[in-house]
Amino acid sequence: MATDPAIIVADLHKSYGTQPVLRGVDLEVGAGTVFAMLGPNGAGKTTVVKILSTLFRADSGRIRIAGHDPVTEPDAVRAAIGVTGQFSAVDGLLTGTENLQLMADLHHLPRARGRARARALLEQFDLTDAAARPASSYSGGMRRRLDLAMTLVGEPQVIFLDEPTTGLDPRSRRELWTAVRTLVDDGVTVFLTTQYLEEADQLADDVAVLDHGHLVARGSPAHLKTLVPGGHVRLRFTDHPSLTAATAALPTAAPDPEALTLQVHADGYPAIRALLARLDTAGVQPEALTTHTPDLDDVFLALTGHSATPTPPAPASRKVPTP
Repeated sequence: MATDPAIIVADLHKSYGTQPVLRGVDLEVGAGTVFAMLGPNGAGKTTVVKILSTLFRADSGRIRIAGHDPVTEPDAVRAAIGVTGQFSAVDGLLTGTENLQLMADLHHLPRARGRARARALLEQFDLTDAAARPASSYSGGMRRRLDLAMTLVGEPQVIFLDEPTTGLDPRSRRELWTAVRTLVDDGVTVFLTTQYLEEADQLADDVAVLDHGHLVARGSPAHLKTLVPGGHVRLRFTDHPSLTAATAALPTAAPDPEALTLQVHADGYPAIRALLARLDTAGVQPEALTTHTPDLDDVFLALTGHSATPTPPAPASRKVPTP
């Protein structure tokens, strides 16, 4: 049986004064999936989250969150969602247990149910041993896990994670990824904004690239990578004569005499096998071979004209490739 999308957005516009921030955003997010929105600082990602979570009001557009309109049914939307922002909402003076119990009280859960919910979440996020300690003593990763646990107290259908792993070390980031995957396995829909391309690649079923308030591409990580040609092989040689001979055998390759390397366009195994055969015919054997296939960083750079790191944006094409 078909399931209605958890999030529907049509022709969403938002300006701050005379400065347009969102310029006609359209998207649907399937229930029980992870949707990732990529974009540099200033692209409009946080504005999208604030509008969808009822914190801001759009200038125009149609929105449905879990079947509800944030404008006419804000309470129903708030009851269906959870939000973890860029900055932790954890109270450092309270213990882990007290933070969760406070959230249970704010959700008007009966006392016994709220205490049980707090215990279950502490166990789920591996915080039981630290439950009685002030949150100020937690590591960054622990605080982020507690923050996410607090978001789940009300058992939301849809969770907005706005750059949730910013500032976390790689281990803490991966721990949070594991927690997100568990939520989706339980049927929760996750709307994720991030600047970490690896994060989107690891977690997302569907990815959208936002730039200058427009969605410039949309699809699965695998599909987006197909939009960018550029698979190549880098060959390293032991000496200049070998490099010269290889360059003669592969005239379209780009040599780097200082590094004794040769970069050759080659998408896929058949192309790599063919170029190695040409080198073998020429009597040249590389010392090492490495391959590179387009990743989401390549996609981001090709579509927006700048990298995923926070740098001033450049003009981008407004045509949205579709799967």
